[in-house]
Amino acid sequence: SLNLPVEHVSGEEPQMSQISGLLVEKPQSVTAVKGKNVTFVTKVDSSQMLRKPTMKWLKGKWMDLGSKAGKHLQFKETYDRNTKIYTYEMTIVKVVDGDAGGYRCEVTSKDKCDSCTFDISVEDAGEDAGELDFSGLLKKRERKQKEEPEIDVDVWEILKNAKPCDFEKIAFEYGITDLRGMLKRLKKMKKVEPKKSDAFLKKLDPAYSMEKGKKIQLSVELADPNAQVKWLRNGQEIKPSAKYIFESVGGIRKLTINKCTLADDAEYECVVGEEKSFTEVFVQEPPVTITKMLDDVHVVVGEKVEFEVEVSDEGANVKWMKDGVELSRDGKYRFKKDGTKHWLIINEATTEDIGTYYVYTSGGESKGDPSTICIADLTLKAAEQAVFKCEVSDEKVTGKWFKDGVEVIPSDRIKMTHIGRYSDDVKPEDAGDYSFVPDGYALSISAKLNFLEPPKIHLDTTGSFVNKNTIIVVAGNKLRFDVNITGEPPPTVCWKKGDTVRASEGRVRVETRKNLSCFVIEGAERADEGLYHITVTNPAGEDKADVMVKIVDVPDPPENVKCTGVGEDSASVQWDPPKFDGGVPVKGYLMERKKKGSSRWTKLNFDIYESTTYEAKKMIEGVLYEMRVFALNGIGMSQPSASSNPFMPIAPTSEPTRLTVDDITDGTCALKWLPPERIGAGGIDGYIIEYCVEGASEWVQANETPIEKNSYRVRGLPVGEKMLFRVTAVNIAGRSPPAVMAQAVTIREIVERPKIRLPRQLRTKYIKRVGEKVNLVIPFQGKPRPVVTWHKDGAPLDTGLVNIRTSDVDTILFIRQAAREHSGQYTLSVQIENMEDKVNLEIQIVDKPGPPIAVTVTDVWGFNAALEWKPPKDNGNCEITGYTIQKADLKTKEWFTVLEHNRRPSCTVSDLVMGNEYTFRVSSENICGMSDDAGISKNTAEIAKTGLQQNLQPYKEKDMCSSPKFITPLVDRSVIAGYSAAISCAVRGLPKPKIIWMKNKMIIGEDPKYLMQNNQGVLTLNIRKPSLFDGGKYTCKAINDLGEDEVECKLEVRGMGFSHTPFRQRSGEALLDKRCDTTDTSEPERECYVSKTKP
Repeated sequence: SLNLPVEHVSGEEPQMSQISGLLVEKPQSVTAVKGKNVTFVTKVDSSQMLRKPTMKWLKGKWMDLGSKAGKHLQFKETYDRNTKIYTYEMTIVKVVDGDAGGYRCEVTSKDKCDSCTFDISVEDAGEDAGELDFSGLLKKRERKQKEEPEIDVDVWEILKNAKPCDFEKIAFEYGITDLRGMLKRLKKMKKVEPKKSDAFLKKLDPAYSMEKGKKIQLSVELADPNAQVKWLRNGQEIKPSAKYIFESVGGIRKLTINKCTLADDAEYECVVGEEKSFTEVFVQEPPVTITKMLDDVHVVVGEKVEFEVEVSDEGANVKWMKDGVELSRDGKYRFKKDGTKHWLIINEATTEDIGTYYVYTSGGESKGDPSTICIADLTLKAAEQAVFKCEVSDEKVTGKWFKDGVEVIPSDRIKMTHIGRYSDDVKPEDAGDYSFVPDGYALSISAKLNFLEPPKIHLDTTGSFVNKNTIIVVAGNKLRFDVNITGEPPPTVCWKKGDTVRASEGRVRVETRKNLSCFVIEGAERADEGLYHITVTNPAGEDKADVMVKIVDVPDPPENVKCTGVGEDSASVQWDPPKFDGGVPVKGYLMERKKKGSSRWTKLNFDIYESTTYEAKKMIEGVLYEMRVFALNGIGMSQPSASSNPFMPIAPTSEPTRLTVDDITDGTCALKWLPPERIGAGGIDGYIIEYCVEGASEWVQANETPIEKNSYRVRGLPVGEKMLFRVTAVNIAGRSPPAVMAQAVTIREIVERPKIRLPRQLRTKYIKRVGEKVNLVIPFQGKPRPVVTWHKDGAPLDTGLVNIRTSDVDTILFIRQAAREHSGQYTLSVQIENMEDKVNLEIQIVDKPGPPIAVTVTDVWGFNAALEWKPPKDNGNCEITGYTIQKADLKTKEWFTVLEHNRRPSCTVSDLVMGNEYTFRVSSENICGMSDDAGISKNTAEIAKTGLQQNLQPYKEKDMCSSPKFITPLVDRSVIAGYSAAISCAVRGLPKPKIIWMKNKMIIGEDPKYLMQNNQGVLTLNIRKPSLFDGGKYTCKAINDLGEDEVECKLEVRGMGFSHTPFRQRSGEALLDKRCDTTDTSEPERECYVSKTKP
């Protein structure tokens, strides 16, 4: 067969639609199966957009489906960053009949807008013919279909038993075009005696029919003109809008639906209370007619066949059939729709596709016939025989042969028969296009005679080639390498790097043209470097070639930039060369520096510097600097290196001063010194101490790391040797000149007599109170280190009671909490061999004394009394400094101080009151204070009256009992509801009366709303947040054995936001008192007042 290129047809499935505006793929109209899911996909190209586009899915013209997203409608949005295409999906879950109708997707982006319309038709699953392709099961021998005898079918019986959603399909199947008349007749056939209704005088008709785009009115008549109605569509309430208009005239209620669409085809209800009236509205489209009929098609085998038909309505559905069998959408047949045009497409026609094709609409049909012919290309080598053969579907077809447009004349070498044409001994000049033109047909069939030529690669080694097969490319630049290729038929080209085949798209790609293959690298990278293999093949053979691609680039940054030394205004910097030189030798370096914290870099050299060490000068002492380095090669300059660690140009300090020996022991020597006179901006990081034997030149460092203190003890020195010492200051600039000892020091212990230096406060008795802390530091001296011992009262000191810590120069006695047993004489002994020094210190721990004992009144005369007592048994471990004496009258028993700081154990108390009897108490006192307890006198002192005698009258107790009596009554009150209130009164009576609170003569029990209080006869009733029902008459009753009394008041509770006037009896009015009894024990009784005017 003749293989011709297949042209792409716009809007064809399943290929992507051509770009039209913003949409690169549009949703297509579908016929959905009821109960199944259906998904629509649209894609938007955002490569030319500055912002994200806005997508809307609409049903009809105005219904935005975005607000109805849920279980039934689901939306999805994805974005591909590589292609910059947004993909939007709308899924209808479990399609129902109400989903049928016209839909639109609309995308907007700033000032651009694009939209696409599509339709959904719904059919029952039971009527699906399945996926079988009956056209493939038909026999090819008989083209004429046997006429089936017509069956007399009663359409009306089918309609009566069918669902309303199937009416349109049945009408289409049986050729009924007057749908309105069909529904009217069907309504009369189904008419039954209506059920009487109490709410409706006239119900909705069983069904209404209306053409698409027109207005329909539903009307009911109600028994109650004031009744409220609800209109429902498919069970959902309808709200008034421009589309749905509600009217009410008397008892008549009307629903008007403007501009009916297929979405308005649904069940409607009118609800009044519990009663409902049902109806169905059918929206019908006018019959679809065919405005452009099918044409017969003549096509070559293998070509694409397109049958085109044009109908009267854009949203119409058509049915395609071949020889009486309906065609389904599969790989062989495809259907396409664009507005009113419909196409049936056969991708590659064969002789089996010959037949009669029909297209059906609801208002007409059309048919067309295809016929096929074929011819094949020939590819031969020289001297072979070429035979062109053309098969036609009609045996009577004749025609002529042409070569390159010139008719071929039969000869001895070229022969033509009815079976075909052939040529013996083919020569190169026979190559060309051969055509067969059948007589009586306005078409020609062509084929080509080709010669085979082995493929060949022609490499051009000039230009960017540095040698025979190497190309050098600068990183970031574009490489385009053209390779000429010959061969017949045109060979297939394959570029490989290793095992990876290079594609025709992407940054590294292969572009193929006629006799030319272009290898392209966009923005060359280091990873693109390597050996590439070219292979070309065709049926005549194969050829190969290799090309080396070398990528050169700027070098990597230098590494490990660091400062190796500093001076007063200079610094030495060193770095390592870059790891990768970019494929070109490094020519040199450029340096920059900046102050730490600054962002401004200063160039240090403008000519290329070849070495990897550099001395920067003209720097400010004491300022921190950072350095960075650039590398240069023949391609360019590298990125800057990482900044060095901060460094400071600074000179070392001067030598330390006044280096002296502080102490010498066997094997150690303690040194001390002062800081250098000139320190500078770098400060001092520490000191290094070194020593050596006198006469030697090797100095040994005593400390591993610099020390900050100005003193140091050098250890591990040889005993008896003469040693020299020196000290060096260290900072960021390095070491200073050393300070050296003028004379050598002999390492030998110097014996010093032990001596205790007792502090001044310890030379007398050391007194502390019980519980206080004792911390005594006693320094001493002596060499070598003396032995320290402590004794208490002549016995060794118990370290379990007292803590002792001893160092080389002092000893510490520490008591955390002093107690009486810590008192005593402590002896400190410091001993070196047979030399010893001792000191004694006395520690006294004191406490408050005990009370005096045996306090006695020894004599009383006039207004005086004499007292004596004995000192306390416990004086608090110190002297009693005095006594304090107090007196108290036995009537009042209140104590008054008479004497303070009385040092003797006796005293005389004067100025006593005649007729009173007194007792006395005495407290002891020491340096800690007065004793906690006092000694009380064993006897009393009575100051008798002289010359007076009292005649006592017999005492008669008065009877204070009385019946209850309210001395303060309750007062009428008016309170606001929600705010707590209280009513109060006062009562008097003995014995104490029992109090009873009542509301409206009913006793108030243990109700948590009320709180009753009685404070010294003042009675209070608190009402928590009263309501309007808490108003009424409240009574308080007091009862005891001698009688009872009561008071009452009225409580008015006013509501929030309005004033309430209490009921009053007026002229011409009667006041009716009606109590509202309740059995609810959780609330108090309520009282209602109802006012009624006399007639």
